[in-house]
Amino acid sequence: MRFGIEFVPSDPTLKIAYYAKLAEQQGFEYIWITDHYNNRDVYSNLTVIALNTNNIKIGSGVTNSYTRNPAITASSIASIAEISGGRAVLGLGPGDKSTFDVMGIKWEKPLVTTKEAIQAIRSLHEGKKVYMDGETIKLAGARLAFNAGKIPIYLGAQGPKMLELAGEIADGVLINASHPKDFEVAVEQIRKGVDKVGHDLSEVDITAYTCFSVDPDPVKAVNAAKVIVAFIVAGSSDIVLERHKIPIEAKSQISAAIAKADFGTLMSELVTSQMIEAFAICGTPEDCMKSINDLEAIGVTQVVAGSPIGPDKEKAIKLIGKEIIAKM
Repeated sequence: MRFGIEFVPSDPTLKIAYYAKLAEQQGFEYIWITDHYNNRDVYSNLTVIALNTNNIKIGSGVTNSYTRNPAITASSIASIAEISGGRAVLGLGPGDKSTFDVMGIKWEKPLVTTKEAIQAIRSLHEGKKVYMDGETIKLAGARLAFNAGKIPIYLGAQGPKMLELAGEIADGVLINASHPKDFEVAVEQIRKGVDKVGHDLSEVDITAYTCFSVDPDPVKAVNAAKVIVAFIVAGSSDIVLERHKIPIEAKSQISAAIAKADFGTLMSELVTSQMIEAFAICGTPEDCMKSINDLEAIGVTQVVAGSPIGPDKEKAIKLIGKEIIAKM
């Protein structure tokens, strides 16, 4: 099992660089930085992290091909690879429609757009002059002026078709889920894509991009995760909620509370222990270790400790290193 960690650049860049160095010291192998317009820029953060770490792999978790042209993405992540001495990985996905709505960007043909973007980026990294007249991606002779080398591409995927595409064309797949039930479904879809192109499932890094919260006090760990879990429930499909036997009406109740910023009600009433179990790896290090072992048995090969990580982020990073990574 490999371990990654997610940082959201809502914190100052130098603070994230401190956490990144700490994570490297604790045995994490990957750092993933989220890409949203309202936070600090993903590539600026990756640059600073590259200059403050030595061995850990660093990447976008995830960027998209609606706010950034694939040629720009190819150049940006290749620059990070050069600065970091070849440690860059690219996490790319279809993005978040609600964010695009706010930005006035149309979210059209996400499956096709993501597939064409990966094809274009790979060709650019191979040093080719790229002519692409795709359904959504158009390039008319774009070419990088420096050597990029091979940069692993991870596809952020949730739906069955995107998961299958990941099996076809990606080096890894980043799946926002925490429970074995979700990965039982996801792994089968990835396997379909792998089989389609004659590869082996072991060639794909199947990554659980989890809501993670660890603390010696399990109550503190659960409370730190509740708001994140609320947003996950609000954004989950009915199929996923039914899979975990969570009432469909809970989604509208939680969405209404979020809209009113009524986090007190979320914390005390609406987010249940059933939701925590379904959508978070949470509790003491021993509790988290059990969940990780269950995921490994399904076929997960990397666990990313995503927000909130724990009620005390620095303490949680050290705890994961000492009590989980060191014992795996």
